[in-house]
Amino acid sequence: MERVCVYCGSSPGHDPAYRRAAREMGEALLDRDLGLVFGGGSVGLMGTVADTVLDGGGEVVGVIPESLEAKEVAHGGVTELEVVGSMHERKRRMVEHSDGFVALPGGLGTLEELFEVLTWAQLGIHEKPCGVLNVGGFYDGLVSHLDGAAEEGFVSPAHRDLAQVDTDPAALLDAFESYEPPTEPKVGPEDT
Repeated sequence: MERVCVYCGSSPGHDPAYRRAAREMGEALLDRDLGLVFGGGSVGLMGTVADTVLDGGGEVVGVIPESLEAKEVAHGGVTELEVVGSMHERKRRMVEHSDGFVALPGGLGTLEELFEVLTWAQLGIHEKPCGVLNVGGFYDGLVSHLDGAAEEGFVSPAHRDLAQVDTDPAALLDAFESYEPPTEPKVGPEDT
């Protein structure tokens, strides 16, 4: 594993714990000599995690679409800033640059990015670990929903476990090191 993609808010949120968690995630990446891939903005939690990695001398790759370059205030200090034409291209390039994915607190975009990489993992498009940093219970509802979807038969237990959840960035990254992708196919004989 060389780089981890962190999806998170372009806003800092109301609770100072979110910024602390973004700094802790950056420090955990530095401790493991892992580069950061992120959405390329200098604001919100995006800026906090990027600044932490940069301040520690780590590699930071930002990917931002032209349409958000000014709105999210593209980070000028990153190791590499890739400006792309669309959100679809942004997400694809972030996946290509990354060996794993972590969602910190964020809004609709963060959830959309997380669910896309989870779906791709379920379909076997990639075999990279995916995780959720559950800061102060921020993702409790999401975890409950995923558990409910598995209980109701909409997600297999193996695919439910694609979303690794922890409250500690270091523990989450440690879990990534031993990650084994599921061998269960998305569609089984009973589904056809």
